[in-house]
Parts: sequence; structure tokens; C-alpha cells
Amino acid sequence: MDLVFSTDDLAPTQRYSAWRDAICDVYVHVDVKATDPDNYRGFIREAKFGDVVMTDILLSEQRIRRNREHISKLDKDCYYLQLIHRGNLSVLQHGSTHRSNAARGAIFCATEQYELQCHGEVRSFYLEIPRDDFAQRFPRERIPVSASLNTTRGLGRIATEFCATLATEGSKLEDTIRAGLGNQLMDVLAFTLLSSEGDMPAAEGSVKKARLMSVQRWIEDHIGNPHLSLETIAAANGMSLRYLHALFEPCEMSASEWIWNRRLQLCYDCLARGDGRSITLIAFDHGFNSSAHFSTLFRRKYGISPRDVGRPR
Repeated sequence: MDLVFSTDDLAPTQRYSAWRDAICDVYVHVDVKATDPDNYRGFIREAKFGDVVMTDILLSEQRIRRNREHISKLDKDCYYLQLIHRGNLSVLQHGSTHRSNAARGAIFCATEQYELQCHGEVRSFYLEIPRDDFAQRFPRERIPVSASLNTTRGLGRIATEFCATLATEGSKLEDTIRAGLGNQLMDVLAFTLLSSEGDMPAAEGSVKKARLMSVQRWIEDHIGNPHLSLETIAAANGMSLRYLHALFEPCEMSASEWIWNRRLQLCYDCLARGDGRSITLIAFDHGFNSSAHFSTLFRRKYGISPRDVGRPR
């Protein structure tokens, strides 16, 4: 992991002010109040796995606060997930307190006000996870704001050990592989939060459901590409073609059928709204490269021609 900042080479009297100047006002935008500023020490090391940023952090005992002023300076919307190596830390957000230690991690929203209370010196991994991307892995009613997770068993332990392995081995990998591993890490973390502790059968179903939702969102973001292939989708989402096919089994249609069906649904919605574009343009914007082929599939699915959408019958 790359070193971002360390107090090790500074005189003790300079460490706390240097930490606040380099980290609190620039790196994360927070206020801190150390319990013993004259004996402060800390460091931050960082590694990136696509859109996921992992940091290895040492903090002296302190209180950390993010308020509205800090939030206004942020340029990205994300979650923080902390996995403690040693020490204890409490997360206060939206009236809830999540206590984390070597046996329990915590996730919270970086773009909502929060307070962190370090009880003694704390060493931990912090993950910065893109909020929209992560939220797509959850049913709408279960998207987290802040939550705790057990890191001693089941999926929580797997996620923690996955992070530790990435921290030690990630620098040896190519950027594309690292990005794929970042996506897989988000999957594992989502599965962990969706499943009850120790409930591995339920977790297995959540695994596929969350992964399917993530892949479907990716497909919709690229639905206008007429050359979109299953091979491209699998590679971009860090999975094998065989696993991609398995993901779509609960949909009672193949991945290819789902894509064409979704293209037709989106085209129908546009036509029903009457957004001003021609039928041909709407079809081409959603991945069709032949208006005749589009009309044939549309009539087969809906029983009417695209021109008849919205007309009284």
C-alpha cells in the first residue's frame, strides 16, 4: 500500500498539527480533537481497487466529526466501512451508535453528519465505497445508512480476510484485475449486510440476488451499445461467462433474452412518454441497429406496432 502520511519522522510537538493540516483539512475534511495531542501519532496507507479505496490507518485516541461544512466540500458520495485490527471505536450517525472492534465492523455514510470516538489507539482498515454503486446491490428498502457486521464468522470473516489479502497482495496485480477485485469486494460486503449472522443458506440467495442487480444496472448503463456482448458484460463485472448465465436463471430467461426484453421495455416507456424523438432514434439509442428488426420484436412482444403506442384503441 502507498504511504499517504505518517507522523513517524516528525518531532512530537509537530505531529498533531501536521496531522490536522495534512489529513483533516485536505484528505477527509473532518474536525478532530485528540485526547493527548502532545503524544499524537498516526499514519495512512492507501491502495485503490477500481472505485474502491482501501486505507490502512493508525489513529491516536480522539474524537472525529464531520459536519455540514465538511460535507459541502466533498466531491464524491460514498460509504466508509471500518474493520478494526486493534482498539475500539464508536460510530454515531442518525441517532444510532455502532461500536466496532476486532470482532465487529461498522459501515456508515460519508456524506451524512457523523461522529467517531476512538477509545485508545486504533488500527484499522477503512474502505471508501461508491454509494450509488454499492446501493444497487440491495433491495431499495434495505439500502444501508449505517450498520454493524460481525467479522468473526461467516461472510463477515470472509470479507475481513479478503481485505487483508488485498492489502498485502494488491500491489502486485494489474489495474484491471484490481478493479474487478474491488467489485467483488463490494459484492461480498453487500452479501454480508443482507444476510443475518450465521445464516449461510439465506446469504447464498442474497449473494446471487445482489450480484444480479449489480450486473443488470451495468447492462442498463451500456444498453445503447449495439455491440454489447455477454463476454463483454462478464469481463466488465469480474465474472466468468458461465457464472453470468447462472445469475440469470431465476429470471426465467437467458441473459441475452433479458437484454433484448429490457431494450424493448425502455423503448416502450420512451414512446409512451412521447419524448419528441423519432421511433428510429429511440430504437437506435437503446441498442437496436435496424428499425425493421426493432419493429418486428416490438410487435411480437406487445402486439402493436411502435407507432400505435399511446393511441386509443
